[in-house]
Amino acid sequence: MPRAVSLIRSSALSGVAEYAYAATAPADARLIFLAGACPLNEDGSTAAVGDVAGQAAHAVENMSIALAEAGASIDDVISTRVLVASTSRADLVAAWQVVRDAFGEHDVPSTLMGVTALGYDNQLVEIEAIAAVTD
Repeated sequence: MPRAVSLIRSSALSGVAEYAYAATAPADARLIFLAGACPLNEDGSTAAVGDVAGQAAHAVENMSIALAEAGASIDDVISTRVLVASTSRADLVAAWQVVRDAFGEHDVPSTLMGVTALGYDNQLVEIEAIAAVTD
């Protein structure tokens, strides 16, 4: 089945960014707005305390579960926002690398942000995503 998401790249913009600069979905696509995927274990505890990359990996796993519940997969994501509770660029890069690797060739438009705090005890990473599917 063809995917609803079309990634748009620009030769007029820097090729350094590891993502497409825009994405589209057809008018008949069903949009899926995910709550921020947090690095929470099933019992509600925070996974990988103190480990930005570990939390990013767990958040990607939780995002993938939420996508599947909505009838989608990571290949249906149209954009992401990766939030990292840190002022360290190295922490942001560590989280981004995990997310980027998880998306592989489906390099959706993304924003990476350092934030002051996130909602759960010991939480360092959260991933927001929107997906589009045609039924």
